[in-house]
Amino acid sequence: MGHFLVIGGGIGGLGAALLAARRGHTVEVFERDGRAPGAGLDADFFGWRRPGVPQANQPHALLGAARAVLRAELPDVYADMLRRGARERHELDWFEERPPTRPGDEDLVMIQARRIVLESALTAALHAEPRVLVRYGEPVTGLDVRPGDPPRVTGVRTGSEVYEGELVIDAAGRRGGTERWLTEAGCRPPAVERHRTGLAYFCRWYRLPDGRLDGPVRPWAVTGGTFAGCAVFPADNGVFAVNLFVHTDDPTRGALRDPAVFEAAARTFPPGAAWLDLGADALSEVLATASLDNRWSALYDERGPIATGIVPVGDAITHTNPTIGQGMSLALWAAQWVAHHGHEAPASAEFTAAYHAWALRTLKPWFDFQVVADAAIGDRFATRTSRAGIAREVAALFDCALDDPEVMRARARVRHLAASPAQAYGAGEVQERVGAWLAARPGYTPHAAGPDRREWEKITAS
Repeated sequence: MGHFLVIGGGIGGLGAALLAARRGHTVEVFERDGRAPGAGLDADFFGWRRPGVPQANQPHALLGAARAVLRAELPDVYADMLRRGARERHELDWFEERPPTRPGDEDLVMIQARRIVLESALTAALHAEPRVLVRYGEPVTGLDVRPGDPPRVTGVRTGSEVYEGELVIDAAGRRGGTERWLTEAGCRPPAVERHRTGLAYFCRWYRLPDGRLDGPVRPWAVTGGTFAGCAVFPADNGVFAVNLFVHTDDPTRGALRDPAVFEAAARTFPPGAAWLDLGADALSEVLATASLDNRWSALYDERGPIATGIVPVGDAITHTNPTIGQGMSLALWAAQWVAHHGHEAPASAEFTAAYHAWALRTLKPWFDFQVVADAAIGDRFATRTSRAGIAREVAALFDCALDDPEVMRARARVRHLAASPAQAYGAGEVQERVGAWLAARPGYTPHAAGPDRREWEKITAS
């Protein structure tokens, strides 16, 4: 078994370290932050300043794909999440009576929890693992690279210290320095594909009153018009987030940072109104995030590996805008692959090529799906119009799912990364049901939920 070096202690890094250690490898994790979670969920989530993880206090979705990895590989971590307040919600519970079970339904389960719940559970398990050493407050500042064709990464640098390992796992995210360090060492630049989303997100956190842990069963879906949208993210311990999203060029964007304006705007959408009407207490200010992109970064090009002895996981290989919430699932998939194959000469060109081929088959299609979905939303918000034809059919599929269990099952299989859109939506039964739904609603208008532009501008101008 080998000795692995992990750059970054986020979800991808913690998961990769723990999975590799339990496969018999020794692991060192290098985390720039000076401490681990442990002050308490609320104290860590709301009070811990983490400039290297700007998305830490934003809502996260733990999809069925991530849940499956945890239950299969790290059942103790999954159980610890539930003990800390994470909650399971089956997608088909949208209906008052769940439809008859079909194979695969067991994976259509969302885990409602803040990111800190998973981080805390992973950290606790990692600290109990004798094969792992976590170096807090010791950021990686460079790579040790041996010349060759291709060059081989043999270790990491932290200031004047050099640590050697058989494999470096880059889990430093999209803002990590790996690309720069490799080119400085004489490697070819990574192959990067980037798509700007043009979307800005505004989030505020609340706690349900009187010890209540659940809100409304049905009004949780994302809704939106031609220029803005709203979603509610139920989490752990009675905490939930309300999100609004608009185009980055929308002149009303800045007004949404005002809590009163934010709440007034959120109440114009069915999910926001349903949850805010419960009398929840606000736990945060309005938290904004923008300048998001979908970014694919491969350490492999038409000539082969850019370098060996290093693989990217998580946001270091594929950063996707949170519209679909697939980031943690893709990170755990990558960590799982590296752990399962880490005994197969991880410093070799063959290992690098195998990982790249797997990533193209398994991760890249979901990246491409995110790009297409975000382009459609961004175009709609930028032009404030809905396109006819295919756009109407796609919107009808989502709306039909709220009425039809079989269409909801297809939608959930895509949402939880269990089936591609072509596989799930291309099924004859699904197409027939959506077609019948549309035929019964000849005046159907996509994206009708929410305020009109005049009402929106009046609210955001107040």
